[in-house]
Amino acid sequence: MISSQRRSGAFAAALAATLGIVFGSILTVPAPAAAATVVKIGADLPVSGADATNGIPTRNGVILAVDQANAKPLPGGLKFEVSALDDAVQGVHDPAQGAQNVKTFIADSAVLGMVGPFNSNVAKAEIPLTNDAGLVQISPSNTNTGLTKGDDAKKLRTSHPDVNTYFRVCTTDDRQGAAGATFARKLGLKKAFIIDDNETYGKGLADVFESDFKRQGGSVLGHEHITKGQQDFKALLTKVHSGSPDMIFFGGTTASGGGLLRKQMADVGMRDTKYVGGDGISDEEFIKETGDMANNSYYTVAAPETSKLPSAKAFVAAYQQKFHSNPGPYSANAYAAAQIIIAAVLKGVKDGGGKLPTRLEVRQNVAATQNFDTPIGKIGFDKNGDTTAPILSFYAIKDGKAQFISQLNLKD
Repeated sequence: MISSQRRSGAFAAALAATLGIVFGSILTVPAPAAAATVVKIGADLPVSGADATNGIPTRNGVILAVDQANAKPLPGGLKFEVSALDDAVQGVHDPAQGAQNVKTFIADSAVLGMVGPFNSNVAKAEIPLTNDAGLVQISPSNTNTGLTKGDDAKKLRTSHPDVNTYFRVCTTDDRQGAAGATFARKLGLKKAFIIDDNETYGKGLADVFESDFKRQGGSVLGHEHITKGQQDFKALLTKVHSGSPDMIFFGGTTASGGGLLRKQMADVGMRDTKYVGGDGISDEEFIKETGDMANNSYYTVAAPETSKLPSAKAFVAAYQQKFHSNPGPYSANAYAAAQIIIAAVLKGVKDGGGKLPTRLEVRQNVAATQNFDTPIGKIGFDKNGDTTAPILSFYAIKDGKAQFISQLNLKD
């Protein structure tokens, strides 16, 4: 596409010169302005259905980063664009759709990096594809440990086992689950029943929570898995209620059953039983779906609370001005991910003497990122592609609203 634009421009310039010679001063044809070179950043996120209340604000973070980059002078008429696709099907994030979206990005040579996905099971379907194509992806919110660590991560890199194209700016579930267990114990909770959605993120988080809750002296009365699309949890909750737990820990998302499960606790006499989860229930949809049962719910988020960060002040103001709303839990993470990709492209242009970098060169520049200034702090990546600045935040829902409790820097 770029070469054809250059040929067109050269042809037009030659034609202008010829016409000037033939007609002298009678006709003057100005040389056309050079066409902008477009670099696209893919954004694969769930922006419809139950996941949209998190997916849309996360996508907005990418859009804001690109808009701000384009507002500055860029070399050679370079322009960034967001190519945004929805990986939700019938209202729920879908790994097959995510994989198809990634194939669309790969087929477009203008896409030099992507932000996403939001959900870990979608990432599991995408990583083999980006690894094969050499397309860098940075997730703002995937927390499943096996995406970057151990044998599970190696199996995902089927084409190039020694080349990592997957990075993330959030912490992992081996840390989130453990911190969630500590959080629950500090709340005075002693007896837990664990339920998960049997997906990559939900089960992984629940397993870590269970292990650490037991290690810290808590009692786990049982651990059950729900099925995809399940709507009625009353039989399961009746069984749970018979053991008199003081909390239910849910591993999963609102869209995969986390909201309905909490709502139906009221029907079996568990209105006052506390409900604890991870960032999968951090969306506005959870409060909307559960009504007054949202109260006495607690959750962790694998991202900092931007309203408490001096480094995020300008980001929050710009986000509010552009989108007329407050950022979501992962808006700043997505903004940071897009910033890093943009910087990697610009470094490639500089190192290449004005020529666009290849996808592999962008990947190399992302992998080398260290102490990069973002609204969520200085970010770098370790050898696995994980952030060197892992932060976890804790929230409670009271009076129908999420209330920030505290923040933990897991590097300390």
